[in-house]
Amino acid sequence: MSDQALKVLIVRLSSLGDVVQSLPVVHDVLQAYPNAQVDWVTEEAFAPLVQCVQGIRHVHVAAQRRWRKAWWTPEVRAEWHAFQQALQADAFNAVIDCQGLIKSALMARQARLTPTGFTATYANASELCSYEWPVRWLLKRAIPMERRVHAVERSRRLVGRALQLPWAQDAALSPPQVLWRFPSDVQGTVLNVRAAPAASEVWLIHGTTRPDNEWPLAYWVELAKRLQAQGHRVVLPFFGEREMQRAQAVASLAGLPPDSLFAPGPLNVLAERMAHTYGVIGLDTGLSHLAVALNRRHVQLFSQPRIHRAGPQGGLHQKAVGGEQAPTLDEVWQAWTQVCQA
Repeated sequence: MSDQALKVLIVRLSSLGDVVQSLPVVHDVLQAYPNAQVDWVTEEAFAPLVQCVQGIRHVHVAAQRRWRKAWWTPEVRAEWHAFQQALQADAFNAVIDCQGLIKSALMARQARLTPTGFTATYANASELCSYEWPVRWLLKRAIPMERRVHAVERSRRLVGRALQLPWAQDAALSPPQVLWRFPSDVQGTVLNVRAAPAASEVWLIHGTTRPDNEWPLAYWVELAKRLQAQGHRVVLPFFGEREMQRAQAVASLAGLPPDSLFAPGPLNVLAERMAHTYGVIGLDTGLSHLAVALNRRHVQLFSQPRIHRAGPQGGLHQKAVGGEQAPTLDEVWQAWTQVCQA
């Protein structure tokens, strides 16, 4: 197939971490087909971030979470109709559901295909990955997947096998890559975050929606003190009241200045600031996966045995600690020392 003609639609609706871990497929497609057009379907909360990925032509916003709360209203029906029209404005050679859920497969079915075009998704579940078996019957091609596979590799292998990219069956894939373009980039140049200038900011990603993922407050306080003693400016991003209270407690007990707290706005603004940090230390959350995709120095803390499925693959400057249980403060500090040296 000519890369000039190739049009690919990726469907990955949510959540933040899963969307971020699917982004390397864009670079994979364009490496094989430099002139291909890649579109993406995602939830509206993540659209500003996806729009910052170099190589994505258009982001189709599927506001499912909001739509289903008022599906009967004229406003929502109009939005849904506009969404369908946008998806059918172009005919795609391949529509690939990287989520593997019924809701994402149904979204993939909304797109218009070329006469030889196809839809594809996973043929089976993988360990610790969400999957709903009816999807294999909802779309045209069901791509077999390894039972035990990293989340990033799972998406990359799906897209690679669907498009028959030559490396897709290799036992070991090349390192994942995401190129970013942020709104304030000078003259619209692409920000290769691998070469971004190091700053003194270190982010502590302390917030999580799962109580069993939390790390002791005393550890965050001591970690902030040690970073501040190294000359770093500690930043505590937060979402919601509960995370704000924890951030305030860490800042107060560690003697951090008031502007250490950061209430992020849209994800594109957050990502652009994170892209220029010195490093990130955080729990197993979407923001930590974003730090990996932005190629920051990063230590990721796990409280469950998920490292093989979600831990960083970026190299020596990114490290996962913990697993069966939450890591100790000394383990995290040792890992931070190692990623700084790397």
